[in-house]
Amino acid sequence: MDEPWPPAIGKTINGLVLEGDELVFRFEDGSTLTIFDDGQSCCETRYMRTDDDLDHHVGAKLLGAEILDAPSIEDERGEHEVQFLAIKTDKGTFTMSSHNEHNGYYSGFVVVAKYGEAEHA
Repeated sequence: MDEPWPPAIGKTINGLVLEGDELVFRFEDGSTLTIFDDGQSCCETRYMRTDDDLDHHVGAKLLGAEILDAPSIEDERGEHEVQFLAIKTDKGTFTMSSHNEHNGYYSGFVVVAKYGEAEHA
Protein backbone atom coordinates (compact mmCIF):
# COMPACT_ATOMS: atom_id res chain seq x y z
CA MET A 1 0.00 0.00 0.00
CA ASP A 2 3.01 2.33 0.15
CA GLU A 3 3.29 3.06 -3.59
CA PRO A 4 0.25 5.38 -4.11
CA TRP A 5 0.67 7.33 -0.89
CA PRO A 6 3.64 9.60 -1.62
CA PRO A 7 1.89 11.74 -4.28
CA ALA A 8 -1.15 12.15 -1.99
CA ILE A 9 0.75 13.08 1.18
CA GLY A 10 0.44 16.78 2.00
CA LYS A 11 -2.53 17.34 -0.31
CA THR A 12 -5.63 19.11 0.95
CA ILE A 13 -8.74 16.91 1.15
CA ASN A 14 -11.63 18.47 -0.77
CA GLY A 15 -14.00 15.51 -0.35
CA LEU A 16 -13.95 12.30 1.66
CA VAL A 17 -16.60 9.57 1.45
CA LEU A 18 -17.13 5.88 2.01
CA GLU A 19 -18.71 4.81 -1.31
CA GLY A 20 -19.81 1.19 -1.08
CA ASP A 21 -16.71 -0.50 0.31
CA GLU A 22 -14.20 2.09 -0.91
CA LEU A 23 -12.80 5.07 0.96
CA VAL A 24 -12.46 7.85 -1.62
CA PHE A 25 -10.39 11.00 -1.13
CA ARG A 26 -10.82 13.89 -3.55
CA PHE A 27 -8.12 16.53 -3.34
CA GLU A 28 -8.20 20.26 -4.15
CA ASP A 29 -6.04 19.73 -7.25
CA GLY A 30 -8.58 17.24 -8.70
CA SER A 31 -6.57 14.09 -7.94
CA THR A 32 -8.09 11.15 -6.05
CA LEU A 33 -7.03 8.34 -3.74
CA THR A 34 -9.23 5.26 -3.39
CA ILE A 35 -8.62 2.65 -0.67
CA PHE A 36 -10.31 -0.76 -0.57
CA ASP A 37 -9.75 -4.42 0.33
CA ASP A 38 -9.03 -6.29 -2.91
CA GLY A 39 -8.62 -9.77 -1.43
CA GLN A 40 -12.11 -11.12 -2.19
CA SER A 41 -12.18 -14.90 -2.55
CA CYS A 42 -14.94 -17.46 -2.77
CA CYS A 43 -17.11 -17.77 0.33
CA GLU A 44 -16.08 -14.40 1.79
CA THR A 45 -17.81 -11.12 2.46
CA ARG A 46 -15.60 -8.06 2.81
CA TYR A 47 -16.68 -4.57 3.81
CA MET A 48 -15.31 -1.33 5.27
CA ARG A 49 -16.91 0.76 8.04
CA THR A 50 -16.19 3.75 10.28
CA ASP A 51 -17.84 5.40 13.25
CA ASP A 52 -15.81 8.58 12.75
CA ASP A 53 -17.05 11.80 11.14
CA LEU A 54 -15.33 11.90 7.74
CA ASP A 55 -16.65 15.41 7.04
CA HIS A 56 -14.49 16.69 9.91
CA HIS A 57 -11.38 15.94 7.81
CA VAL A 58 -12.50 17.81 4.69
CA GLY A 59 -10.12 20.76 4.34
CA ALA A 60 -7.34 18.90 6.17
CA LYS A 61 -3.99 17.87 4.75
CA LEU A 62 -3.40 14.12 4.40
CA LEU A 63 -0.37 13.10 6.47
CA GLY A 64 -0.31 9.31 6.13
CA ALA A 65 -1.87 6.04 7.24
CA GLU A 66 -1.11 2.95 9.27
CA ILE A 67 -2.60 -0.55 9.16
CA LEU A 68 -3.24 -2.01 12.61
CA ASP A 69 -4.28 -5.48 13.72
CA ALA A 70 -7.63 -5.72 15.45
CA PRO A 71 -9.35 -8.47 17.42
CA SER A 72 -11.73 -10.81 15.61
CA ILE A 73 -15.47 -10.29 16.13
CA GLU A 74 -17.93 -13.02 17.08
CA ASP A 75 -20.80 -13.47 14.60
CA GLU A 76 -23.32 -16.13 13.57
CA ARG A 77 -20.61 -18.06 11.64
CA GLY A 78 -18.16 -18.01 14.55
CA GLU A 79 -15.59 -15.23 14.16
CA HIS A 80 -14.67 -12.84 11.41
CA GLU A 81 -11.46 -10.91 10.98
CA VAL A 82 -11.06 -7.17 11.37
CA GLN A 83 -8.17 -4.88 10.47
CA PHE A 84 -7.94 -1.16 11.26
CA LEU A 85 -6.70 1.54 8.91
CA ALA A 86 -5.76 4.71 10.82
CA ILE A 87 -5.70 7.75 8.50
CA LYS A 88 -3.71 10.72 9.77
CA THR A 89 -4.59 14.30 8.82
CA ASP A 90 -3.60 17.66 10.26
CA LYS A 91 -7.08 17.71 11.90
CA GLY A 92 -6.44 14.40 13.71
CA THR A 93 -6.79 10.69 12.96
CA PHE A 94 -9.83 8.71 11.86
CA THR A 95 -10.11 4.95 11.79
CA MET A 96 -11.62 2.67 9.18
CA SER A 97 -12.31 -0.99 9.95
CA SER A 98 -12.02 -3.61 7.21
CA HIS A 99 -14.06 -6.75 7.87
CA ASN A 100 -13.64 -10.21 6.34
CA GLU A 101 -16.43 -12.70 7.04
CA HIS A 102 -15.46 -16.13 5.73
CA ASN A 103 -16.04 -19.84 6.12
CA GLY A 104 -12.71 -20.43 7.87
CA TYR A 105 -10.87 -21.51 4.73
CA TYR A 106 -9.98 -18.03 3.45
CA SER A 107 -8.63 -15.17 5.51
CA GLY A 108 -6.46 -12.11 5.52
CA PHE A 109 -6.62 -8.68 3.94
CA VAL A 110 -5.29 -7.09 0.77
CA VAL A 111 -5.72 -3.36 1.33
CA VAL A 112 -5.06 -1.48 -1.89
CA ALA A 113 -4.68 2.24 -2.51
CA LYS A 114 -5.06 3.66 -6.02
CA TYR A 115 -3.99 7.20 -6.80
CA GLY A 116 -5.45 9.07 -9.74
CA GLU A 117 -3.83 12.17 -11.17
CA ALA A 118 -5.97 15.23 -11.77
CA GLU A 119 -7.33 15.49 -15.31
CA HIS A 120 -6.45 18.82 -16.88
CA ALA A 121 -8.21 20.07 -19.98
